[in-house]
Amino acid sequence: MATAETHSLKMLIVEDDKFMQSILTKYFSSYFQLEVFSDGIEALAYLHDGNIPDLIITDLNTPKMGGLELIKQVKASDFFNSIPMMVLSGEDSSEMIVKCLDAGADDFIVKPFNPKELEARIKVVLRRTGNLL
Repeated sequence: MATAETHSLKMLIVEDDKFMQSILTKYFSSYFQLEVFSDGIEALAYLHDGNIPDLIITDLNTPKMGGLELIKQVKASDFFNSIPMMVLSGEDSSEMIVKCLDAGADDFIVKPFNPKELEARIKVVLRRTGNLL
């Protein structure tokens, strides 16, 4: 990844597991401005306050509103539907992966994950939107 210039890119992480939050924060804080929320309702409130990230990474199993519902809500909005979304989840059933992709997710990564692979997949998604790391 690139240098501090990429701090202009914003990543929203929706993850309720504190350990996973710390891993993602440690790995990506030098490349992105990060906002971390424990559930989809908090993340949607952040978006509705006028904050538009360059990328959303969400877990599926978060309290109050899970990742699949968050994807559906974001993709149904004229304001937010162009925000790329990636799922990072321990759920590895083909059925759930297909549901997420059909709902509008740009990628699905199964936990445990290799941070280098996640980084590479983020680069692919951001390339499609014209944002580069």
